[in-house]
Amino acid sequence: MTKFAKNKQEKDIIITIKRLGINGEGIGYYKKKIIFIPNALPGEVVVAKITKTYPHYLEGELVRIKEKSPHRVALPKGVNPEVGGLELANLDYNSQLEFKKHLILESLRKFHPRNFNKIKVKNTLPAPDIWHYRNKAQYQIEFEKGKTKLGLYAPNSHRLIDLPKMPTQSKDTQATERKIKQLVDKLHIRVSDYRHKSDGLKTIAVRQSHATKEIQVTLITVGKKIKNLKLLAQEIMKLDNVVSVFQNETQWDNPQVWGNKTIKLFGKDHIMEEILGKRFKLSPRAFFQLNPVQTQNLYTQALKYLDLSPDQTLIDAYSGVGTLGILASDQVRQVIGIETIAEAVDDAQENCKLNHIRNAEYIQGGVEKVLPNLKKQGVPIDALIVDPPRTGLNKKLIKTLLDVKPETFVYISCNPSTLAKDLVLLSEAYDVRVIKPVDMMPQTPRWEGVAKLVLRQDK
Repeated sequence: MTKFAKNKQEKDIIITIKRLGINGEGIGYYKKKIIFIPNALPGEVVVAKITKTYPHYLEGELVRIKEKSPHRVALPKGVNPEVGGLELANLDYNSQLEFKKHLILESLRKFHPRNFNKIKVKNTLPAPDIWHYRNKAQYQIEFEKGKTKLGLYAPNSHRLIDLPKMPTQSKDTQATERKIKQLVDKLHIRVSDYRHKSDGLKTIAVRQSHATKEIQVTLITVGKKIKNLKLLAQEIMKLDNVVSVFQNETQWDNPQVWGNKTIKLFGKDHIMEEILGKRFKLSPRAFFQLNPVQTQNLYTQALKYLDLSPDQTLIDAYSGVGTLGILASDQVRQVIGIETIAEAVDDAQENCKLNHIRNAEYIQGGVEKVLPNLKKQGVPIDALIVDPPRTGLNKKLIKTLLDVKPETFVYISCNPSTLAKDLVLLSEAYDVRVIKPVDMMPQTPRWEGVAKLVLRQDK
């Protein structure tokens, strides 16, 4: 407490920003201690104040810029600079792409996988659209001091920022969110209150298909019986492009946004999305990339690196609703998808029927258990693709991969640190031929990339 109080009394400090951190914040040094300053850019000299002191680093707040970076750009008009999800929006786009290439290079240098300095890291694949690319909006709603607020929380806080504009969100999903806010006010829908843990409407999720323009709305509530909720759903169904409204029920002790129970109130069971000529049914909780246009480029890159042939069996680990396996199915003899979530396996099987795919099979279970069983059964494991969560591959799964030894596999990662860390163990048996960063989320520090690994032949 003493250190923190002392910081409050200190005068503003002058810092030269050396580089960007993994969360897009400016990094400098003060009295030989690293300091993180959001919204500051490399090369800038800024006036800042220390907000928090830790044993090995400081957190600061930007007061003003003394020397501005030539790569600094203005935020779009009407956008609240405090909102999360726009951490790089003040940096020109070419510099954003360079930053995302730099992230994986730094991670490789930090973790030192075998021959890390010889791994070819390509330039970041730019997104076709750097604004209005997100086809899903998931906004929190609150009623405070006589006003309804609908938007996102300020970073590291429980302070909700009302968002009339969000420039990374598609125009249709943003417009639908704002119209629903008006209907909530008009119909006097009860909004949940986290301070008193009261029931009501908590979150509004809006997803639009890029292919069909259909919109699916889910009203996430604390408690099941919310007065006039069905009336609200009826009115939402009248909005442009809306084809379905669902209710998802959660509880205050659930750390996730979504609860386990979802019911349809009105409309269609699914919306339909299309990727590279294949169609996919999307239920409200089905995972799908938030940038559908760039998703096509990501998956095209992954399939290119797999370099499949018609006599191969492809293992699609973390297969989800079957997207990657179905896209690859016409290039191989057989696809076997492995997924832990039963509902996702059901969706994958439905998507196979939808696309008339007969050479793909989806199995529920953990990859580290299913793969050895497949090998025992004599299934040839020629190629493999993994698309794990941000935590990467667990050590048990990596050990399984090193035992089973598919000849080639592609690792789609959304975290450069866990990718580089996993490559330390994987490079015991594999050469990492190339890593291609792909910018799925412009204006943010979020990273996605595709790595090609080939089994090293012992001499």
